[in-house]
Amino acid sequence: MKLPPQPWMARAGARRILAALDGDTRIVGGAVRDGLLGLAVADVDLATRLRPDEVIHRLEAADIKAVPTGIAHGTVTAIAEDSVIEVTTLRRDVATDGRHAEVAFSEDWREDAGRRDFTINALYADPASGEIFDYFGGLDDLAARCVRFIGDPLQRIAEDHLRILRFFRFHARFGGAPHPPSLDACAARANDLMALSRERIRDELLKLLCVADPLPTLRLMLDRGILAPVFPEVKPDRLGALERLVAIEGALAVPCEPLRRLATLLPAEAALLGDVAARLRLSNLERKRLVATADRLAAIPAAPVALAYRAGADTAADLLLLAADAPAAVAAPLAVLRDWREPRLPISGRDLIALGVPMGPAVSRLLLKVEDDWVEAGFPPDRDAVLALARQALASASR
Repeated sequence: MKLPPQPWMARAGARRILAALDGDTRIVGGAVRDGLLGLAVADVDLATRLRPDEVIHRLEAADIKAVPTGIAHGTVTAIAEDSVIEVTTLRRDVATDGRHAEVAFSEDWREDAGRRDFTINALYADPASGEIFDYFGGLDDLAARCVRFIGDPLQRIAEDHLRILRFFRFHARFGGAPHPPSLDACAARANDLMALSRERIRDELLKLLCVADPLPTLRLMLDRGILAPVFPEVKPDRLGALERLVAIEGALAVPCEPLRRLATLLPAEAALLGDVAARLRLSNLERKRLVATADRLAAIPAAPVALAYRAGADTAADLLLLAADAPAAVAAPLAVLRDWREPRLPISGRDLIALGVPMGPAVSRLLLKVEDDWVEAGFPPDRDAVLALARQALASASR
């Protein structure tokens, strides 16, 4: 079997990088796996016998930017025109503690393959001929859509606890029957997840949630107690809400938003959602978006733009989708939001002062009332119309 020519290989930058490292370098990992499956390749990794200093020397000699992004582990990022490719020297593990690894450089392809997590991720390809190098049965597992640890699953997990979540993410993506020894090892070592940084857990969890259909894998994880050590709030009875959301997103071709999917798995409680956001080390913007889903809608509003103005377009879309019980219920409101641009209130506090409102808190209070009336009226852009709303509000306040 050979790796067919890939679109990324035709890019000018990729051709220059491959040419600069010619001779002792192979494509490895996801670029081979996904290329063999005919899937779009997102990230390209190269493995090489060249030492990092030689990689940098060759790249710079070819006028290619070389960034030592993980030099202690032998990784150099090559940047040329339209291509960003990670180049890593062959390695073997010297010491591991479940979170970090100390490595030594190697010239043995099989030794490098043996330290990788799954057989389907330990496939190498010659960039020129496309010849595949498979040291641990990865091609057979790829054909069967089987995610299997290389060697002893317990040892692989002991080397890096994150491999538990990676096992389920790849299982969710490729969808074959789970490899029993690998699954049993993940269940036995689930408590190891508590030793990981929350950032690493977050990245894997959000990637898993955004596969086409995460439901079967999440059911399996809950059944085997995988999430309990780090997300005890996620219960099997929450999966129905996620199933409904995934179906609606699919029917309407709505792009996956992992935080929205995560919200379906959690109770609609602002404090709890804030705690989960903190545990996952979400950014302030991400935290705000997740916590905002606590305000679940009882029904789809007749004026979704008013919701968007108050909560933001992204949060409004989240709330609409979380409230919907079928695609038809939310298709029209989402279509409105896609073309919506946030309007600006065409008057300010100065206009209210000109109408006779005394300077001070009264201006802010009345401006908020006028803004509410303006939103309820459908955001009329005409300044005179909004001033009329202001006069009405002022007259009402004076009674």
